[in-house]
Parts: sequence; structure tokens; C-alpha cells
Amino acid sequence: MALQNRTDPFGNIIATPERGTLMGNRGILHDHGQQLIRKSRNKAWVFCLLNWRGIRRQVMGEGRYTELFFLDEATAFAAGHRPCSDCQRDRFNLFKRSWISANSEYHQLDNPSIAAIDKILHGERIGRRSEKISYSDQAANVPEGAFISHQGNAYLKWKGNYVLWTFSGYRAAVNLPPEQEVNVLTPQSIVRCFSAGFVPRVHQSLDEY
Repeated sequence: MALQNRTDPFGNIIATPERGTLMGNRGILHDHGQQLIRKSRNKAWVFCLLNWRGIRRQVMGEGRYTELFFLDEATAFAAGHRPCSDCQRDRFNLFKRSWISANSEYHQLDNPSIAAIDKILHGERIGRRSEKISYSDQAANVPEGAFISHQGNAYLKWKGNYVLWTFSGYRAAVNLPPEQEVNVLTPQSIVRCFSAGFVPRVHQSLDEY
């Protein structure tokens, strides 16, 4: 039986047999029966490598943080996570530099700590009632690697098209008029990183697009 630990671009945590390519952490979200009882426990939402230093964990072990899983980096970013500083230090450093460069004029921060960045991200990704925060923009302004909501589904902007996201990979692409208003799922400060040149890693199913 699949555990409820797979995360979609809306930030929902779902039980599904499909496996992801990255693991994530928001703190302890489950009870002793491996049932989810909350969506978040802290502001440091990270994503991690599946394999690091040969460490093996019991998934959703009692008293241990809840292991979440993502299709790829783009999905994890859309859900509001950022790279872990332990298992992917280089990626973390690149993201932090990119975030500061892309957001300095908006947040007036001089060399902010990652805790300060996490606090801003938390305010962009989840509301007081744990609902997903999104914002509106024209389709032409959405950069490569960001997600939108379209007809109730999540679509990734990739190579000028919007490609349907599923738990097992990406499917058919659609074109949207540049002036069409869309609902952007990826947190706004991360979108600015993408617009400035930071490119999220994506699932191999996009190779055909």
C-alpha cells in the first residue's frame, strides 16, 4: 500500500505508487500510524538526493521527519521547496546566489541568511489555512521551469510550450496565447530566479519535447 508522501506542484501530498527522483523534508508530518496529520512543521522546506553517502532510512519512521518525494526539481520548486545544503551543497549555493541576485531589489536584504530566505519563501507558498498561494501573470511572462494551473491541472513552461504534469512524467504540450492570464504555482521569488537564468532540472520524460 502506497504511503501518502508524493508531492505535486500544488504542494498537495498524495498516496500513489509512482516513485519520484528527489526526496524532500518539511519536518514531522505523520503520526505513529504513518498517517499524515499536517502539511508543514517548519519553514525550511528542502529537497534532497535519493541516495547520499549510503544512508538508508525507514520511510515515515516514528519520530523521524516525513520523507516526501518529487518528480523532479521543477516540481519541488513549484511546491515551495529549495535545495538541501547538506546533500547538494553546490546546487544550494548556486540557488542561494541566484535568489539573492534576482530578489535583492524586492526584499531589501543584504546577504540574507538561508533562514531569512526560507521565511520569505514560506510566505509565498502557503497561507494561514495551509492553502497553496499562487499569483496571476500573462503567459508570456512565465519563465522556463515554472508551473501554472490550467483547467485544474499543473503545466510546466518548457521550450515555449506548457506541458502537462503527472506523477509519472510529462505528457502532451499545449500552446497558450502570450497575453492570456495564467495562475502561477511556483513561488514568485523562485520565478524571478528562473527569469534571471537559473534553470531547474526536469524529468527525463521531457526529452521528447
